[in-house]
Amino acid sequence: MKITPGKHKGLTAVSNDRGVIAAAAMDQRGSLRSAIAKEKSVDKKEVTAAMMSEFKEAVVRVLTPHASAILLDPEFGMTAAKVRAKNAGLLLAYEKSGYDNTQPGRLPDLLDNYSVRRLVAAGADCIKILLYYTPFDPSHINEAKHAWVERIGDECVSCDVPFFLEFVGYEEGVDEKSIEFARKKPECVTKSMEEFSKPQYNVDVMKVEVPVNMAFVGGTRSCKGEAAYSRDQAKELFLKAAAVAKKPFIYLSAGVSNETFSETLELAGESGTKFSGVLCGRATWKEGIPVYGKKGAKALEDWLASEGVKNIQNVNNRLKTARPWFEFYGAKSAAALVG
Repeated sequence: MKITPGKHKGLTAVSNDRGVIAAAAMDQRGSLRSAIAKEKSVDKKEVTAAMMSEFKEAVVRVLTPHASAILLDPEFGMTAAKVRAKNAGLLLAYEKSGYDNTQPGRLPDLLDNYSVRRLVAAGADCIKILLYYTPFDPSHINEAKHAWVERIGDECVSCDVPFFLEFVGYEEGVDEKSIEFARKKPECVTKSMEEFSKPQYNVDVMKVEVPVNMAFVGGTRSCKGEAAYSRDQAKELFLKAAAVAKKPFIYLSAGVSNETFSETLELAGESGTKFSGVLCGRATWKEGIPVYGKKGAKALEDWLASEGVKNIQNVNNRLKTARPWFEFYGAKSAAALVG
């Protein structure tokens, strides 16, 4: 297995000295605007672009000294990119926030005024795409999504930049936080990882959900009631999903608390799953939103410097069991893969 110089450069830029991706995520847009509006008791239209950028700058300034990379959006995050720590690589999001809710399938779209080439020119070390995906959707919906991902993969190949694909599962008409969906989630995650490992997508790193909902894993601190799977069954499901992956994969935090995400990574480590790190957003900084909404940017930075740093260190401490992305290809170093 060999990779091109540009792919090697980008993956190295967003990894730590072990080859593990310990990245922070701050590319939220619609959800962040709504959350800030709620805390300020205003309509979300009153949350300005300047407020969005201010929040992102605070998070990036305080947390990136503790991260191997930061994921940002080019709409509100470019000023934040300039204040990141020198040790932190830069991933830029290419998709629009949210999805098309006028028709079934949660269809995605790309930012109007950007291309992979333009994002690289803006400083991106890697390109990231979020796709809502379930293998159980009708074939015409998934074929459209497959072709969409193929086009983006080809763009990344043309510009010789790594492609990070994030896919988030769902089922129309089902609450993704319910025990009903928790029972379906392992198959949804596993089949999605299998699909996007295929070579035609040119994905370099898959950013994936864990294959269980920790709220329904019996015997864990996160489970407060009914269980969908035992602790041992959950570990088996981690391994089953990992077994189909033909590309390195990292875990997303999916908006859970820092305590829950930390326990999730502990369980992944116990299972022996060979994941290559994380791209963790809200589990580190979301509790700072009320602080910003009520007290402003300086109070947010103070909160981040104490609680936010503790949160990201909690996550980093659970990455001791993570494996270097290049090890996935049987290499002992990233340099050994350069073609």
